[in-house]
Amino acid sequence: MNAFSKIVAELDADTKALVDRLVSARGISEAAFVSEAVRRVAESEADFDAFIQVGIDQADRGEVVDHDQVMAMLDEMIEKHRAR
Repeated sequence: MNAFSKIVAELDADTKALVDRLVSARGISEAAFVSEAVRRVAESEADFDAFIQVGIDQADRGEVVDHDQVMAMLDEMIEKHRAR
């Protein structure tokens, strides 16, 4: 069983009103709503951090594309798009 911890956060009036509206519409408690919201944002942030780390690891291994090569590829893509 998971242990629970409390977090106290201050919300501005607009955010509080939005939360109130959503919990009322869903028929759930504020605690359940906020807990799910925090979990979703935390997971999203962790996924983003992992995505960024992949790029950092690639750069550390020297797996990068030279700026001039990138610009040439972009120029080619733009020309193909314009030719449509």
